[in-house]
Amino acid sequence: MPLLDDLLSDCVRLDASDVHLVPGRAPFFRVHGVLEAQAERVPLTPADLDVIVETLTRNFDRDAMTRNGAIDGAITGPGGVRFRFNVFRSQGEMAAAIRRLEDRFRSLSDLGLPESLYSLCDLPDGLVLVCGPTGSGKSTTLATMLDRINRTRKCHVITIEDPVEYLHESQLSLVNQRQLGRDTPGFNEALVASLRQDPDVILVGEIRDLNTIRTAVTAAETGHLVFTTVHAGDCVGSLERVVSVFPADEQIGVRRQLSLVLRAVIAQHLLVADGPAAIRPSSPGQTVRRSRIVTSEVMTSTPAVANLIASAKTNQIYSAMETGTAQGMQTLEQDLARLVVIGMITEATATMMSRSPGVLKDRIAMLRKSPPKAGVAR
Repeated sequence: MPLLDDLLSDCVRLDASDVHLVPGRAPFFRVHGVLEAQAERVPLTPADLDVIVETLTRNFDRDAMTRNGAIDGAITGPGGVRFRFNVFRSQGEMAAAIRRLEDRFRSLSDLGLPESLYSLCDLPDGLVLVCGPTGSGKSTTLATMLDRINRTRKCHVITIEDPVEYLHESQLSLVNQRQLGRDTPGFNEALVASLRQDPDVILVGEIRDLNTIRTAVTAAETGHLVFTTVHAGDCVGSLERVVSVFPADEQIGVRRQLSLVLRAVIAQHLLVADGPAAIRPSSPGQTVRRSRIVTSEVMTSTPAVANLIASAKTNQIYSAMETGTAQGMQTLEQDLARLVVIGMITEATATMMSRSPGVLKDRIAMLRKSPPKAGVAR
């Protein structure tokens, strides 16, 4: 519909990440992390929202609205740009939250992640977890890694997503993408079925429940490379989150399984890039604009880390990460210090994100003695 196309086009033009639509108010756009109403636009009526929701959900499971009060999905908008949406009822009326997705597959360095993570794409089997809060770019990271596999490996890739956000056209790999509610009723059902579909690589959008986690671990044990996401703030937290889903009498065995199949955990957060190197004019004579930047920590499953996982000594993993840079590991404090020293974020922003401000200050002081080059991702 013209109104929806106009809103999505404005989202791209303004470089907004999200659009929020509610009846009785003008559309809200989130630009560089700041949510503001578009005052020049006419407020949307309930009838406008009904038509927008009808357009967005035309090819999706409408029964989900009755069951859950919300529908997830993704569409291709003007200019071929992909958008993820969630439509929902609020005080008896329809509302929508729409997120703009990347219009191309970026490299890991473009995302601000270590390029050493590409080595995970060449693994024959195992489990790779990407964790972080909602909106931290987990799906974008996985799409980048899946694109790498698609371009470099002759294999069968199956994705199970809710919704399918990034479309992968088969290149060197054969890629099949399945969407919850349209192609399969649930993650676990699709994951169990995928094991009979001759996959080499399986991407599970999120492991939310006991059965899905159990099946994902089994898939990794039986010779498949499994990528998935977990809602957790850091690498150790993601491990504990996975283990805690299991009954207490199974947790010892699960830790041993994880120690054998886990290959890496990537934790990431999005920060406002407020350092001097990130501030630039939006256009001549205009105010400055600030973008967002990824900060991450990486844990790879070395023999020492695997032993700590199996013996439930996860509190000691951070020490192994601190000294594991040669194996591609880094802690959140190490990466925050790097971003401070190259001028992408301020020390105050880094301190607010850090778990250990004292450790962060030490890392900043060490890096300033031999600083990384500004503008270089890694």
